[in-house]
Amino acid sequence: MVKCIEAETLSSEIPNDSTIALVGFGGMGQCDKILKAIGQNFKQKGHPNNLTVFHTAGQSDKTNGIEYIAEEGLISRVIGGHWGLAPKMRGLIEENKIDCYCFPQGQLTHLLRAMANKMPGQISPIGIGTFIDPRIEGGKFNERTKQKEDLIKVVIIEQEEFLLYPSIAFDYVFIRGTSIDENGNITAEEEPLKLEILSAAHAAKAYGGKVIAQVKYEVKKDTMHPKDVVVPGYLVDGYVIVDDPDTEHRQVPSTVYNPVFSGDVRTPSVSLEPIPLDIRKVIGRRAVQEVTDPAVVNLGIGIPGDVIGPITHEEGLNSLITLTLESGIVGGVPIGANEFGVARNADAILDHEYLFDYYHGTGIDITFMGAAEVDQTGNVNVSKFGTRSVGCGGFIDITQTAKKVIFCTTFTGGGLKVEVENGKLSIIQEGKIKKFKNQVQQITYSGRFAADHDNDVIYVTERAVFVLTKDGLVLTEIAPGIDIEKDILAQMEFKPIISSDLSEMDPRLFVDGPMKLFNQNVISFKQEAFQRTN
Repeated sequence: MVKCIEAETLSSEIPNDSTIALVGFGGMGQCDKILKAIGQNFKQKGHPNNLTVFHTAGQSDKTNGIEYIAEEGLISRVIGGHWGLAPKMRGLIEENKIDCYCFPQGQLTHLLRAMANKMPGQISPIGIGTFIDPRIEGGKFNERTKQKEDLIKVVIIEQEEFLLYPSIAFDYVFIRGTSIDENGNITAEEEPLKLEILSAAHAAKAYGGKVIAQVKYEVKKDTMHPKDVVVPGYLVDGYVIVDDPDTEHRQVPSTVYNPVFSGDVRTPSVSLEPIPLDIRKVIGRRAVQEVTDPAVVNLGIGIPGDVIGPITHEEGLNSLITLTLESGIVGGVPIGANEFGVARNADAILDHEYLFDYYHGTGIDITFMGAAEVDQTGNVNVSKFGTRSVGCGGFIDITQTAKKVIFCTTFTGGGLKVEVENGKLSIIQEGKIKKFKNQVQQITYSGRFAADHDNDVIYVTERAVFVLTKDGLVLTEIAPGIDIEKDILAQMEFKPIISSDLSEMDPRLFVDGPMKLFNQNVISFKQEAFQRTN
């Protein structure tokens, strides 16, 4: 039988200098009781300390998860993908209190499988030409880490360049499920995501590490359906039972448990209200106009994750496209905000790493991504801007292989106010921060790589649309009511190429109510279907 242990006892048993791995996605899937106990034990006794922490996706909703252990001295090094919703952890990184290596989320999920197979690491072209490339920054995410060793290497296989993401031995892996039986078998029936808990458990055992689970329920052996078991008992060394799910085991930040998010109940479509018309919806609408063929689509965090799903639902396009979220969600309507990664009415919930198989191998048809900075060569920065070091998440994995990339961003930042009415856009207050730079602070997306590979790349804002060419960014559309000199060119650090066919953005973007995109696009969909069957 697998032993039940107290979180406080577990935190005392973790040796100093250990390497621990966390599994979660934003505010979901966190082992909050375990992490709270580790943080409290360190504050009271100074133990454990000097930990290396590994994780794939972001691990907090601003208050939970990794934030419980974000203490100087407790952690000495972190290897992960994203800290946008982890302000304390981000503070340690930005203030050079810890070493920090930022690697692509999908590569880290696949690294777990490589480790499970005792491989030297994960080999992939993903990251070449970005700040991950050791010839640029090597994923070293602060000044302190720049003085430390390179972890990533460039390797040549049959005259082609790849990056080697090295294997890392774990002492402990913390995973979360819903129920555990007397043999240690774990199910995840109330969880909104499957994540990479099985791969993480395999990776730990391959190097002699321990697997500890946090669960809500204990059940008798032989009562679980074998297909429901997500981690078999022989991989589990111990488990912690939560006392208070409200504070220790919330399904998503907004609720302890909602069967809609775990896929057990479907919400009637009529209950999904349209989002209000504002600057973000204008950007999302224009981006959605690029969907003119049957497509498998990915939504990134920020504007895409918050508005694209509701827009496609409002326009009746969900039956014609397949929306995916990197967390493993297929179909449905994404929640967005600090619950990005979860959806209502999902058609499928896959393991985290399996969806990245599709992203890396087949390549998504269209990905909608945010952008903090864009430069004249088409480079995009979403990982580090100003003093904020948020990380790349799955951005690099997805954009580097997508057939079409649509970046969605406001034209300026820092106080921008606009008015959307009567088919026009008015700038009430210009943003203080220019997003279109001579040079981005960090290369999260390589415009040169994209242009060299003839990738289809579009940059959508509320007032202008650009496309990427080998010669740089080309301005192709401007919003009605916008002055090109005052509102566009004067708000950029470089002058883009201006298309000889410069046109006005569709005025329907700036009018409340459905745009009837289904009626507009369905002809294209039907023509495509006809061609495929004849």
